[in-house]
Amino acid sequence: MADDLGDEWWENQPAEAASSPEASEGGGEDTEAMQQETVPVPAPAKKTKQPKECFLIQPKETKEDSTKTRKRRKKKITDVLAKSEPKPGTPADLQQLMKDYYSSSRSVIELEELNLPDSCFLKANDLTHSLSSYLKEICPKWVKLRKNHSEKKSVLMLVICSSAIRALELIRSMTAFRGDSKVMKLFAKHIKVQEQVKLLEKRVVHLGVGTPGRIKELIKQGGLNLNPLKFLVFDWNWRDQKLRRMMDIPEIRKEVFELLEIGVLSLCKSESLKLGLF
Repeated sequence: MADDLGDEWWENQPAEAASSPEASEGGGEDTEAMQQETVPVPAPAKKTKQPKECFLIQPKETKEDSTKTRKRRKKKITDVLAKSEPKPGTPADLQQLMKDYYSSSRSVIELEELNLPDSCFLKANDLTHSLSSYLKEICPKWVKLRKNHSEKKSVLMLVICSSAIRALELIRSMTAFRGDSKVMKLFAKHIKVQEQVKLLEKRVVHLGVGTPGRIKELIKQGGLNLNPLKFLVFDWNWRDQKLRRMMDIPEIRKEVFELLEIGVLSLCKSESLKLGLF
C-alpha cells in the first residue's frame, strides 16, 4: 500500500520538480545530452586571410579645373592673335592657305595646279608702309598706266579688304598715290549691284576698292572685266577690333578663294596680273 501512495505522489508532482537535480541524480545529465543532440553547435570557423586589393584614388575634379578645361576648349582666334606679335604676310602664307582650303576637295595633281609662280607676287608690305607709300613702291609707273587706260567696265588695280568701313578707310589713305585717278567703291553696303554695273558701264575707273563677295558678284554679272587688271592687292596685315586679319574670317576667306578661281589665278599664271600683300 505504501508503494501505491508513493506512485500517486510522484504522478501529482509538477514537471519542473521531476526534472530538477533533487528529484533525480541523473536527470540533469540526460537533459543536457538531449539538448546537445537536438541543437548542434557549429564549429568555430577558421579565419582565412582575404587578399588585399589596391585601388588608385583619382583626384576629384574641382570646379576650377573644369572651368579651365572649358575655357581651353573655347579658345578663340582673338586669344591666339593677342599673344602673337604682328608678323607681315608673305606669298607663302597665301599658298599655304590655298592648299589647306582645297586639300579636302582636290586631288594632289589639282592642288599642284593651284600653285602660283613666285614671279606673279609683288614685294609684300613689311609693316612700315602706309597704303600710298606701298602702292608707289609696287607700281612706280602708275601715272603712265592711268593715262593709257580708257576701257570701261574694268579697273587697273583692285584693293580687296574685309568690310565696307575698311574700304572707306583705305580710299582715304591712298590720296597721295591716286592723284587724279577715278576710284570706285565696290562693296555691298547701301549700294546695289545693278547701280555699280551701270556706273562701270558709263565711265572709266582706274581703281576699285571693296570686298571679295561684291567684286565676285560684279564679275559674274558681266559688270567687271578682269582682263585689263594689272594689280590685285590684299589688305592682308590689318586687324579688326577682334584682332582678326581678313583671311582669319572664314566667310571672307571663302569668298577670296572663289574670286581667285573665277579668273584671277589664270591671269596670274599668264603673268599679266601681279598680286600684292599690304
